[in-house]
Amino acid sequence: MGIHAMTGGATGIGAAIRARLLAAGHRVIVVDVKDADIIADLGTAEGRQSALAALRALAPEGLDGFVPCAGVAGHIPDRALLPSVNYFGTVDLLLGLRDLLVARRGAVVLISSNSAPGPTSEEYIEALLAHDEPRARELAAGIAGQWAYAGSKRALARWMRRQAADWAREGVRLNAIAPGYTQTPMTAAVEQDPTYGPPIRKFMASIPVGRPGQPDDMADAVMFLLSPAAGFVCGSVLFVDGGHDAMQRPDVL
Repeated sequence: MGIHAMTGGATGIGAAIRARLLAAGHRVIVVDVKDADIIADLGTAEGRQSALAALRALAPEGLDGFVPCAGVAGHIPDRALLPSVNYFGTVDLLLGLRDLLVARRGAVVLISSNSAPGPTSEEYIEALLAHDEPRARELAAGIAGQWAYAGSKRALARWMRRQAADWAREGVRLNAIAPGYTQTPMTAAVEQDPTYGPPIRKFMASIPVGRPGQPDDMADAVMFLLSPAAGFVCGSVLFVDGGHDAMQRPDVL
């Protein structure tokens, strides 16, 4: 069995992925702000460097897989955290672990979102892709939370697509999933909110397959992309959203 690392494995989608990896017999090293093998705040450069040092110490022989799942949603008051956690907390760790993934021809699955195609700021996305964290944080603080969230996830998908061929030549497959609405402890609280609950329930009712997503739905997709069964899948974004993206953007491939 393999050695896998992941971030954000304490709750929600991340916890489901962790459980699935462990059930398959893999060794799993989790980075999170709580209940993890490595406690680190990926919203800061110092936290990312601390996480990288700890990961390298725990898996010096290399990694068979990496799932950077840590993220924050657009409702948080400090919108500058969105680029720091969602984008830099993923990309910085990937860059720092590249040689460990090459050593074992590992697979990587990023977590984008079906919100990624939504309204956002192109200037913000360009700051992210230019790896200009101070500018990205400044721009995120000045736009709506959903725009900052969507932009961070779109930039992740673009980064992955731009890097996929180069990493593949070294034996590492990069892919991403784009989850739709998924019921987790965090979204359960929103569903019960007197203000946000009714529109959220209406939104859930619009999902073409007739139900909201569950963490296990996302874990299923991640496990496929990590596996040898996906050995010819590289540079892809897999929408796991019950058909919402197809419904909203039917002519976009």
